[in-house]
Amino acid sequence: MTIQLIGALKSSTVITRYPGNPVLTAADVPYKPALVFNAGVTKYEGRYVMVFRNDYGDPATHTLEPSSTTNLGLAYSKDGIQWEVQPKPCFGLKDEEIIRTYDPRLTVIDGRCYMCFAVDTKHGLRGGIAVTEDFEHFEVLHLSLPDNRNMVLFPEKIGSKYVRLERPFPVYGRGGGDRFDMWLSDSPDLVYWGNSALVLGVEDIPFANDKIGPAAPPIRTPKGWLTTFHAVDRDPSRGKNGWEAAWRKRYTAGIALLDLEDPRKVVGLYKEPLMAPEAPYEAEGGFRNDVIFPGGMILEDDGEVKLYYGAADTVECLATAHVDDLVKLCLEGK
Repeated sequence: MTIQLIGALKSSTVITRYPGNPVLTAADVPYKPALVFNAGVTKYEGRYVMVFRNDYGDPATHTLEPSSTTNLGLAYSKDGIQWEVQPKPCFGLKDEEIIRTYDPRLTVIDGRCYMCFAVDTKHGLRGGIAVTEDFEHFEVLHLSLPDNRNMVLFPEKIGSKYVRLERPFPVYGRGGGDRFDMWLSDSPDLVYWGNSALVLGVEDIPFANDKIGPAAPPIRTPKGWLTTFHAVDRDPSRGKNGWEAAWRKRYTAGIALLDLEDPRKVVGLYKEPLMAPEAPYEAEGGFRNDVIFPGGMILEDDGEVKLYYGAADTVECLATAHVDDLVKLCLEGK
């Protein structure tokens, strides 16, 4: 299939990158991973909580240890900017079938914190959901069938059901390669999931030619569920663009507004990237350059939205915007 190349992209002017970025790097973590990124971030019991991905290896030689060493770290903050990293990882599943867990997303529902995460297994990619009240003890509630991941939970029930966004991997049914879309499923109990429906397809996003999927868990606004998504475009000319022999993809962040009562319905969609890789820590010197992947979005009382994102699959960063500006982007379209 011929790839329609995307060309140059830029971030929306409503977004402000935190000038002290990145807010978390491998050097901040006492047990010395090589990369820390793709964190889930939320507010829980009066403080900010970050659960972040650890990949281990040697940055000097641009080599990583086997993926089975990947686990999740924990940090707390009083202001959402300065983070106190805990002395050891907080979560990781591994057994004869499970290879690793990674890419956490945090959502507080009815006073408990739920964590979605990705799982690599010997028989496919799966998405998991666990619940915790102390970030030391996690109860795993659900593991999906392969191949599905990038799951995020809505912060409240909708029509008496829990709801999640997700990105299944239908390789056979979509022509044998990347062509992945954003879907929605619901559940009566966070264990059994169904009633699945397509929310957005790759063809709906002008700045994607490869795949799209959920990013940070949605936040409620009077106009709808404010929802970030990741969008990927591929360009064969990019060549070596990071540690790997070749990295031809670019990850950007998009934003949409979903109906409050039926989030399968898109009521607003910004047709340009909310964020595109432009800063040095997003576009150069990383494990995979030209990558922005939001994993946490917090609406403050004054209307500020804190958007936490992994950059270049290497560090964790912060950007801010006003919620009214983000909603306006979605409703006006461009």
